[in-house]
Amino acid sequence: MMNFLAQIITWINVPVNAMGKSLLTPLAALPGWLSNTIISAIMGIVLLIIFKYTSNQRAIGRVRDNIKADMLALKLFKDSISVTLKSEGRLFKGAFLLLFYAIKPMLVMIVPVSLLLAQMGLWYQFRPLRAGEEAIVTLRLNSGVEEPWPNVEIAPTTAINVTSGPVQVFSKNEICWKIKAIESGYHRIIFQADEREIDKELAVGDGFMRVSAERPAWRWVDILQYPMEKPFGPDSIVQSISVDYPDRFSRIFGIPWWLIYFFVASMVFALLFKPFLKVRI
Repeated sequence: MMNFLAQIITWINVPVNAMGKSLLTPLAALPGWLSNTIISAIMGIVLLIIFKYTSNQRAIGRVRDNIKADMLALKLFKDSISVTLKSEGRLFKGAFLLLFYAIKPMLVMIVPVSLLLAQMGLWYQFRPLRAGEEAIVTLRLNSGVEEPWPNVEIAPTTAINVTSGPVQVFSKNEICWKIKAIESGYHRIIFQADEREIDKELAVGDGFMRVSAERPAWRWVDILQYPMEKPFGPDSIVQSISVDYPDRFSRIFGIPWWLIYFFVASMVFALLFKPFLKVRI
């Protein structure tokens, strides 16, 4: 089941990556707070429309009207214990029904939201290396690889210098290098593992760039979280390759604020457009 789910997400990531690159790349020219706001506004309206057409609007409307009636009863008959208790009971029932009616649209929305957040994470989670900056590259071998380990080296390139390594960490099945970025742009780090050739993308530059922090293992959670590069197969000697990119710090578009800002802003825009789209939540 897990292999099947990993394969499905791998297939889905192909068109989603193409769409994410074409739609989000133009926003890289804008300030981070503005691009995040634009994405949040559009997604808030889209999710509102999805909620409208996947939820039982009539039932939600009836529950909302009953809640208003019970709130009014609490004000008018506050001296009556029996009326107060019955109204409060109906209010709890109404709140439960609203939650129940929200389950179906939430299950529908979780798919596009998860895919969008993974694409946004490529831009907002980490920043690219700057020319002259160093980082740790970690190649993790599959636990099934028997000793002796394969001889793994980074092929020479003008984009980076290997300043130290490889260092083998047997307890974690890891091989680590320290690299120094030289040239700006998107590059491929080529690993020679015995007779095999394996690659990993590296982003070097200033401003906003799509940053793939890890070429993931064959696990659906990792493939969803790091969608940009093709995952390693279950039979590969390499489990994953990661680059220790610096975190992107900001109160709007850095760790962890970009995610909080997205949810808050998308909710605000959804509430603002709710009367115009005639959606009952």
